[in-house]
Amino acid sequence: GFYNEWSGMGCAQTPQTQCGFPPEMSRRRWTILLRLRAELGPLSSPWVHTPPFVVDRNTTLGPPKVNSVSVSPDSLLISLSPPFTPEPGEPLQYLVSYWENSSSPTVKKLNQSKTLFQIENLKESTLYCFSVQVQLKIYSGHLLQGEQSAPECHRTALS
Repeated sequence: GFYNEWSGMGCAQTPQTQCGFPPEMSRRRWTILLRLRAELGPLSSPWVHTPPFVVDRNTTLGPPKVNSVSVSPDSLLISLSPPFTPEPGEPLQYLVSYWENSSSPTVKKLNQSKTLFQIENLKESTLYCFSVQVQLKIYSGHLLQGEQSAPECHRTALS
């Protein structure tokens, strides 16, 4: 049910224009309503309410971190870390876009759940670029798409 009681977020009377969520508010499926007002000495504005916020649905997923890239003549082996720790059984997928760094690149995509993966069938001694993002399927069947990592380019080895 709805509670008519407002809880503080630990950042009342602050000059800051932002405020972090307390950990207990990051329950994934809760619908959270926030309210705020401006105060100046004894004056205060009316309360304004935010649209409902659901962590699962309204959070922006950052890009995964690229830990290392190993090159061989025909492949790149890429090691990633997720942008957050997934809960057990959470189907976090990595979507990898890669292309040959040429004048008319064709982007190819790979989708997989492992943090270590190989982009195969590449030409030797050729510069390839890639970018990675995460996809998370949440309980409602809704697919959350994360932000893309900045493109990184590596030259395959000479055989």
